[in-house]
Amino acid sequence: MTTGVRRRMGVEERREQLISVALGLFSHRAPEDVSIDEIAEAAGISRPLVYHYFPGKQSLYEAALGRAADELAARFVEPREGPLGERLLRVMGRFFDFVDEHGPGFSALMRGGPAVGSSRTSAMINGVRQSAYEQIVDHLGLAVPAPRMELVIRSWISLAESTALQWLDGKHIPRAELERQLVHDFAALAAVSAAYDEGMAETLRAILAAEPIDGPFADLAARLLSLVPTDA
Repeated sequence: MTTGVRRRMGVEERREQLISVALGLFSHRAPEDVSIDEIAEAAGISRPLVYHYFPGKQSLYEAALGRAADELAARFVEPREGPLGERLLRVMGRFFDFVDEHGPGFSALMRGGPAVGSSRTSAMINGVRQSAYEQIVDHLGLAVPAPRMELVIRSWISLAESTALQWLDGKHIPRAELERQLVHDFAALAAVSAAYDEGMAETLRAILAAEPIDGPFADLAARLLSLVPTDA
């Protein structure tokens, strides 16, 4: 991970380099297991110079998590083109790309890691969740989501997060299956809510009307129908 040839850098350039190096190390090991000495060595500079740009490991840790949070939030950005099911499937693909590439870093971001309780870290986590929420609202074409729809979206985002964290612990379930399952989970949460609220039912009907017969939502319907006993 060393950068090779030493050269002078401006303050911001050096800070960005250290953040990138730290994030790279955190992507393979838990942040609490990475020392300042390792970060300095990987960056090709001395330990005291790291402290010149960051007062301590905690501040560098938070800066690296901030970079990860911004990147993760960007994974939820998707053009409003095509059926919703396919859009959500592409979003889940990019989401799991990030999880796969930054496993320990993702866990640290979502669980707090050594910065648990930090107001800055909490704000980063909440910022990612809010960004994801706003993106889904935009895809649904809703100016102000009804309370039940807001509950569905926020519950689904929480489910995607917990599913990814669980998947990292061994990766026992094929990733592609989980990506599709999470898209199905969104439809299932919306369907259950629609059974209790006519406004939700209207929204769901509009979504399903635009879905192709070979899309993710139709796939869920077929899977559910296959579970119904055919015996009289």
